[in-house]
Amino acid sequence: MIASTVALTVNGRAHALAVPRDAPLLNILRNDLGLNGPKYGCGLGECGACTVLVDGIEARSCVIPVGGVEGRAITTLEGLGRDGELHPVQQAFIDCQAAQCGYCLNGMIVSTVALLERIPQPTEQQARDALAHNLCRCGTHLEILQAVQRAAVLMAPR
Repeated sequence: MIASTVALTVNGRAHALAVPRDAPLLNILRNDLGLNGPKYGCGLGECGACTVLVDGIEARSCVIPVGGVEGRAITTLEGLGRDGELHPVQQAFIDCQAAQCGYCLNGMIVSTVALLERIPQPTEQQARDALAHNLCRCGTHLEILQAVQRAAVLMAPR
């Protein structure tokens, strides 16, 4: 793997990194940029622990080569909040105590943000469908679904 300069915009900040273009985006986010929100889970894009937003669309960073997202806006869990405030989805997950071990939370939260951008007031079934490919081993599914509904309320126009 030969390193070349890759220009990335992550959480609104521009970066020029000398990295192999075929390196997984997840590795660059964690190892080069120190962003630990996205987790390494399965390495196959199946579990959702590594989910990020690429131009507002959820994507599995463990299977995306960094060269494939050059020039696109990448948002990680760390980039969701603004001005020191949590994103409403992050707050809803806290409010509903939607975590045990926390390993799935990155994917659940980022996927919920993407869902609520598409469907601001999802039904329970729409939330289930949107999160179906984010694996949670601890069994906090009910609290996670409550958090999705709570986030929809927090994000609703006043």
